[in-house]
Amino acid sequence: MLNFMFFLENTLLGVGLSMDAFSVSLANGLNDKCMKKGKMFLVSGLFAFFQALMPMIGWILVHTLLQYFTAFEKFIPWIALALLLFIGIKMIVDTLKKDEDDCGQKVGFLALLIQGLATSIDALSVGFTIAEYEFWVALIAVLIIGVITFGLCFAGVVIGKKFGTKLKNKAGLLGGIILILIGIEIFLTGIL
Repeated sequence: MLNFMFFLENTLLGVGLSMDAFSVSLANGLNDKCMKKGKMFLVSGLFAFFQALMPMIGWILVHTLLQYFTAFEKFIPWIALALLLFIGIKMIVDTLKKDEDDCGQKVGFLALLIQGLATSIDALSVGFTIAEYEFWVALIAVLIIGVITFGLCFAGVVIGKKFGTKLKNKAGLLGGIILILIGIEIFLTGIL
């Protein structure tokens, strides 16, 4: 089971799942242009944690409480939309209200947790695709997803910081708009 195709499939799955988290990391870098390395690792680590956790929870649900998960599944796009709209609108309002210093706005830990949850909640359904795996194989699969997410999110923050410095005061607006668009994309993908 642990062959080249397993690693390739889960790497590609990790890339696909982490695109929303990458975009939000980019927005965070745009928003907080002076983000220190430790915070960059925190952002990437939280997103990687949630992207790995959600498929594992999905796997557990498939093996234990499948009937309850299918009832909850239809609310996932709505939850992601609400969370990302809230944070995106707050980011835009804060940008318009405040005179930004050269660093922009700091992204708080609670906001990062909400972002991590919102961008990964759709990954619960990945538990269905890995349901045939034994526990330890599913664990390896979600670790691959987490590592891929970490790398892409770290790159997103770095790229966001670079362009955030160039965009100055418009970066917070752009970051908020990106979060809102990601929420809409997750919602439309989930209901269509």
